[in-house]
Amino acid sequence: MIDHIVLSVRDLVASRRFYAAALGPLGYTIVKEGKGLVGFGAGSKADLWIWEREPRTGDAHVAFRCATRGMVDAFHAAALAGGGRDHGAPGLRPVYHADYYGAFLLDPDGNNIEAVCQEPAGRASK
Repeated sequence: MIDHIVLSVRDLVASRRFYAAALGPLGYTIVKEGKGLVGFGAGSKADLWIWEREPRTGDAHVAFRCATRGMVDAFHAAALAGGGRDHGAPGLRPVYHADYYGAFLLDPDGNNIEAVCQEPAGRASK
């Protein structure tokens, strides 16, 4: 079981803006800030940390589970508005399985950040 993930970033301001925007539709907020780091969580505990330090993380892939396909769509739109680069618009990815609905963006450091809903269409309504 994963407790938390830390991504080392080059520009904390740009990364903070991206993650705050991208994760907002998923219920995440900034729950902790310190010198050079920001923690995001869907409750009172941070489970994603960004830390301004070298060497930066640049090839990670982090996927966030969504209850609905609409959350995936909202994540994608918000992440683009927050400075992310499109790396795969929201849609079905049958190469993974028939109900895999995901969206991918690159964060300011090139990490592949994904939102995914794996529920059947009837249970994953927008």
